Amino acid sequence: MEEDASLFPKKELLDNVPLSEDEREDLEDPEYEAEFLPPEAANSADLGYCCPQRKQSTDADKSKKRPAVPDRLKACHLRKTWSHLEKLREEKELFIQKTRGELRACHQRIDSITKQQASVAAEVAAGKEANNTAAVGRLQAVSRRLCMELDNERDMQSKITALLQKSENTMWHLAIQEGQLEDVRKSAQEEEVTSRKYLREQVAKQLHKEEEASEKIKRNRLLRVRKSMCLQKDHVLRHQKLVEDAQKNHRIAVKFLKASLRRIREQEKEEEMKSREHMKRRMDAVLALKNSITANRETLRKFQAWSQAKADLAEQKAQAEKEMILAQGGDAFKQLFHQRRCEELEAQNRTFKEEQKLRKQEIINQILKEEAEEEKRKKKQSSPAPAMGQAPLREKTWSYITDICEGDGDRAEHPKASQFLEAISSESIQGDLRNVSWEDDTLAEPEIPGLWKEDYKPYQVPKEEADRKPVDGTKMDKDILARTMEQLRSRVTHKQVVSGHEFKGRPFNSKPKLIHFKDFDIGKVYKKKITLINATYTINYCKLVGVEEHLRDFIHIDFDPPGPMSAGMSCEVLVTFKPMINKDLEGNVSFLAQTGGFSVPLKCSTKKCTLSLDKELIDFGSYVVGETTSRIITLTNIGGLGTRFKFVRASESYEMDLSQSVMKISSLFTYEDKGSYEKIIISPSEQQMEGNESSPFDMQSQKKELDNKEQEEGHPTESEGVTVTTVMTIPPSEEQMEISLGEVTEGEIGPFSSIKVPVIFTPVTPGTIHSMFKVMFKNQQCPTLYFRVMGVAMDVPVWVPKPNVDLKICMYDRLYQDSVLVHTRSKAALRLKFEVCKELREHVELLPETGYIQAQSSYAVQLKFLPRHSLPEDAGKYFDKESRVLEAPMTIQVADQIKPVGFTLHAVVTTSDLQLSPSAVDFGYCTIYEAIRTQVSLYNHSLLPQGFGFVGLPKFVDIQPNDGFGTILPLETLQLDVIFQPTKAKEYSFELICKSEINRSFKLACRAVGIHPPLELSHYQVKFAATSLYDTSVATLYIINSHVSINSLIHSVPRIGSEDAFPVGPTSFEFLLPPDAPITISPSVGTVSPGKRCLIQVAFRPVLPSELIRQEAFQALNKQVEVKSVRKDTVTQRKDLRRQSFSTLRLQNRDRLLRTSTPLNTELHEQDLKSNSDEYQAAQATLARSFQGKFDKFVVPCVVAHGDTKDRKGTEPLSFSPHNTLYLELWCPAVAPSIVVTSNKGITTTNFGDIAVGHHGIRKVSIQNISSEDLAVEFSVLNPNGPFILLNPISKLPAGETQILTLSFSPHESVLAQETLDIITKRGTLSLTLTGTGVASMITCSIEGDVLDMGYVIARESVSSSFKLQNCSALPIKFSLQLDSLSPSRSKGQQQLPQFLTSPAQRTEVVGTQNHSGQSVFSVIPVKGIMDPGKAQDFTVTFSPDHESLYFSDRLQVMLFEKKLSHQILLKGAAREHMMFVEGGDPLDVPVESLTVIPTYDPEHREEAEELKPILVTLDYIQLDTDTPAPPATRELQVGCIRTTQLSPKKPDHPLMVSALLHLKGDVKETYKVLFVAQVVTGP
Repeated sequence: MEEDASLFPKKELLDNVPLSEDEREDLEDPEYEAEFLPPEAANSADLGYCCPQRKQSTDADKSKKRPAVPDRLKACHLRKTWSHLEKLREEKELFIQKTRGELRACHQRIDSITKQQASVAAEVAAGKEANNTAAVGRLQAVSRRLCMELDNERDMQSKITALLQKSENTMWHLAIQEGQLEDVRKSAQEEEVTSRKYLREQVAKQLHKEEEASEKIKRNRLLRVRKSMCLQKDHVLRHQKLVEDAQKNHRIAVKFLKASLRRIREQEKEEEMKSREHMKRRMDAVLALKNSITANRETLRKFQAWSQAKADLAEQKAQAEKEMILAQGGDAFKQLFHQRRCEELEAQNRTFKEEQKLRKQEIINQILKEEAEEEKRKKKQSSPAPAMGQAPLREKTWSYITDICEGDGDRAEHPKASQFLEAISSESIQGDLRNVSWEDDTLAEPEIPGLWKEDYKPYQVPKEEADRKPVDGTKMDKDILARTMEQLRSRVTHKQVVSGHEFKGRPFNSKPKLIHFKDFDIGKVYKKKITLINATYTINYCKLVGVEEHLRDFIHIDFDPPGPMSAGMSCEVLVTFKPMINKDLEGNVSFLAQTGGFSVPLKCSTKKCTLSLDKELIDFGSYVVGETTSRIITLTNIGGLGTRFKFVRASESYEMDLSQSVMKISSLFTYEDKGSYEKIIISPSEQQMEGNESSPFDMQSQKKELDNKEQEEGHPTESEGVTVTTVMTIPPSEEQMEISLGEVTEGEIGPFSSIKVPVIFTPVTPGTIHSMFKVMFKNQQCPTLYFRVMGVAMDVPVWVPKPNVDLKICMYDRLYQDSVLVHTRSKAALRLKFEVCKELREHVELLPETGYIQAQSSYAVQLKFLPRHSLPEDAGKYFDKESRVLEAPMTIQVADQIKPVGFTLHAVVTTSDLQLSPSAVDFGYCTIYEAIRTQVSLYNHSLLPQGFGFVGLPKFVDIQPNDGFGTILPLETLQLDVIFQPTKAKEYSFELICKSEINRSFKLACRAVGIHPPLELSHYQVKFAATSLYDTSVATLYIINSHVSINSLIHSVPRIGSEDAFPVGPTSFEFLLPPDAPITISPSVGTVSPGKRCLIQVAFRPVLPSELIRQEAFQALNKQVEVKSVRKDTVTQRKDLRRQSFSTLRLQNRDRLLRTSTPLNTELHEQDLKSNSDEYQAAQATLARSFQGKFDKFVVPCVVAHGDTKDRKGTEPLSFSPHNTLYLELWCPAVAPSIVVTSNKGITTTNFGDIAVGHHGIRKVSIQNISSEDLAVEFSVLNPNGPFILLNPISKLPAGETQILTLSFSPHESVLAQETLDIITKRGTLSLTLTGTGVASMITCSIEGDVLDMGYVIARESVSSSFKLQNCSALPIKFSLQLDSLSPSRSKGQQQLPQFLTSPAQRTEVVGTQNHSGQSVFSVIPVKGIMDPGKAQDFTVTFSPDHESLYFSDRLQVMLFEKKLSHQILLKGAAREHMMFVEGGDPLDVPVESLTVIPTYDPEHREEAEELKPILVTLDYIQLDTDTPAPPATRELQVGCIRTTQLSPKKPDHPLMVSALLHLKGDVKETYKVLFVAQVVTGP
């Protein structure tokens, strides 16, 4: 497929034009847009239009009337060629006009550039005379640029001129071809008129056939109507019977349904009544709760107002006291602190007295109760005599109460909070409530292991031991022991007197004294073990009574009574605490001993914050103005609860929550059912131990409702009390600037932790500075803490108002200056000496070094900073190498002043280096038709932004972006693209120079090898239009071999760098496509001769990945299976609904679904879906509809080798050079199709299946426009002689609408047909694949030769014979059998002359002798039917003659589908009157019977008449050669016997003898008498 680059011969031009417009593609470049005529047109134009010779046949007349198919196709192609030439001529005229316009514009640009060159040359001359070097350089650069533009314009002019000349040549060729086709066009018009005439004749014949077919259809329709009426009557009767049965069943069902509905309504009424009653109860409860909430809210409002007024009064009072103290010159903070401490002590005393009163009342009640019980027991039994000197019980009680109320302070002293906070038991065990039970073992080890064993049993004192006398015991001891044992057995407590001493006090001491569960969490289990020690004088017993009522839900006691315990012995008790509410609990664990009851206090405290400061006063002392110092204050939390804190000044405006603390100046009021009273909580420890008397469960239930109502009205939601908020505002003071806090002023403090906060003192003005700070907490129960800070500032005469000189960011080797101002407040002049630290004397300079500052004035000194590269080593500790920060101290020595004045130089020193990475670039091999891009990183090591630019770039190098100029930010890395495009084949080695804005140069070394390949492409980049899925876009380009001479002086020759030139000759190429790319290049391999070019077609057909389609198909199949399984499970659930609950059904449904889907998924993944399966195509259509678009870019390499592909030996590849490689860039955008198929699950393949030849099948395809605009629709031309026809083409498809296309398949032969119907729109093409199989009605017959000879039959008898027809096709076949003797057209044949008269060779007719009775001689069954595929049908032919004849014959025709003749079977037979017959000899009669009456003989004379039948036997003796003897003349006569069912008459069995005369005619006539003897023998 080669063409000459300059001349286009006629033959080659015509060969390259396709025959169809659909296959023709215009080139992108107008240079290659010319298309030429097909070879048919050229041949017709050269040789003249003439029709090919036609064969002579019986259909000669028809062939003359109807033009041949090749002629019609040629005429069609010629018309298309003529229209195509017209179109090409118009396009070429328009292109020539545009080219001439561009040529004129090019001339104008050349003239303009020439004028500019002249003016620039004049300006250069003027600049040289004026010695303006800068202007001359600029103008020379302009002159070079103008020269380049002028060269480019001249090159463009030459190209346009050549292109214009080539286009004019093409126009001349087109004009010549149009003249050649003029005669062809006229002949085509005449041929078209002839074709139309023939078509009209064919239409008339077809109309006649259709009329006959319509009459037949009408008759069949009448028969079907009659049959349908009979079927309809039967259907009506059956339907009437079914309706009666249904009505009967309906009446029965209605009866049962009414009863069921009655029961259901009664149940619904009962449920509705119950729900109404339940709703009424709930409404009443809600109303009662609402009324209660309203009443509580009103009460809370009163308490809020009361507490607010009281807080305001207390605040005013405190403020007045503070002002009074400050006015008197005292310390208000200390005074207020002392006063508050006194108030706290008073509150503690009041609380303690109230507790004593309560305890006194409880003791009195208990004593009265015990006295009453004692009196009851005394009445029942006599009590023992009281001991001598023992006081009555009432007196003892009152004395005990008096001792408690009026005793020393030790007894009345209340336990301190610090004791409780520090008493942390080491034996407490925490566990998870879900894993620990009351019976679990503890990890604590008992003091006496034997008591804790599982097999331990309480010790029982035996009687003999109880009665045994103690060794070395006195009589009094024995009496006391016996009396004690007796009292213990009787469970009666009494006093214990040993050796005359009565025991008083607690019978058992507890270790520890207090059971304290501290900082507990809800949901965990805590265990604590206590030890009870017998503190009495002798044996004692201990029994557990229990815990108080409000602790029984949380406290569990494990105590195994140890029996009698001697003095000093101990036992252990395990206390288990399970917290359920977050609330402090207090109570006692009660025990009963022999001497009375005792209890161990128990306390459960929640997590609380206990915060304190390590100091309340920070004194900095004396510091000089300008100095800075700091102190640390520690905030400690010894509680188990963390909180958020914030350090602020006491003088700042702040918002504080006033709760139960007196230090917050607030009050807490709690409303109870019995009344209201005030509780003042003194310390955090007492606040933690204080319990709420209201029920925790009631409080929790009412809290939600109360919170909602209070939040709506804007009131607080505290359930235990009302929080009063007070805002205090104190104007700021000057001390705030001198005393400040560090960075950490707020945050979270955890439990048992501490936070250190720095306090910074920076004096500014001389004098004493005081400041007050406070620590606020988010937890309202934590009081605000205060501390004071003070310091003294001293003044100096000389100071620097700007102690920090910040030079910002500086670069090495660059000078930076600043002015430092010095002030003095002295009334005398002072001498100043400016000193630089010795480490920086090479880099920093202060000028002047010495100066005098006048009284109460200022002095300016000049600071010069020139950092060298040795600064990091010289500066030492003043320079941080990591952060590059310089902090250099400068000193000003003042005369008569000990302390010098200093200031600090701050600077960040950075480098100005720019780094190019990599330092060298090797572009490798690059052709002159392409460019190589590589990335270079430019890194800025400086902390300042820098401008940069690449200067002095060669013509073949380009740097982007911004042509290599820009600004790089600090520590930034820029990616620059260096583009290299060689202009000729040579080795390149050059440097790229990057300059910064401070004129520093950075070089980049580059090298490359330029290549001039032997082949070139007309286009190196192809941009396809947006192509729909499964549509095809085709682009055309040329690959050109312009290497025709090796002379490098004429033109540049192909070579690699500086190597030898590429040889002249055929050059082969091959395109290497990437794998799985939707690109097709044709031809991908080829050879181009020198000076020739080869046409390349690139096709882009986007498709979806097969893996994605299979995944979608698997998901669709999984969904279908899940739906089927869910439906099956639903049916099963309906059956089992009465027996199973809803929860059981859900579990079963989920299990079944999992069991069903898991094996199915495995099976689906194991099997591989085929691409032609329905599931695969449906998934493909679904994904195509939802396709969002895709853009791919492919680079296809084209390798080049010297030589012809035909010259290689076998499969030996050509030697392709990797450097002579061309690259074709393809831009491939893929979009969703605008038209999709909506029928048949979106499958674009329509399979008609198997259709019998001569029949047709109809399929309908629905297409939808899914784009947003109306589309004009065109269809590709189907094969006019093919079996597929589009019955209803459409011209327009509106947006979103669906149209139905009707397709027909009518096979004319047995073949697998496939065609593609393209639906063409401006947005893409939808291809429909039409497939179908034409199945021929192939039937084989078991009769060989298609002749069925029935043989001889006795007249008026019949004989039958059978044969088979085999259906060898894949379709059921409808057949029918017809006899020619029964054909309506037989009457026409009988009017002609007999066959034996017209054709001596064939004496008999097809339909021979027939019966005289009018009945058919031959009959066949069955007459019609349907044969299934592969099946056989048996047919029976019966021969029934009614008279004697040798010429019975008929023809049996097998018709398929009532129109196709499959087989013709000739039926033959003969009939005789008797069973014996003679056959042979020459015929003496004619095969056509006479119309005369046949004479009849009576049976007696029949035999005589029959004996007169002559038989002519003619013997011809022919002797051709007299030398050789001739064979004798012979003839045969056959004697036969017919099998019959008739009884033969009994005759004597003797041989038959017949004589005949034989006449011989030669030279003389001789006569012989021949005797024939025959005998018939009947078999056994």
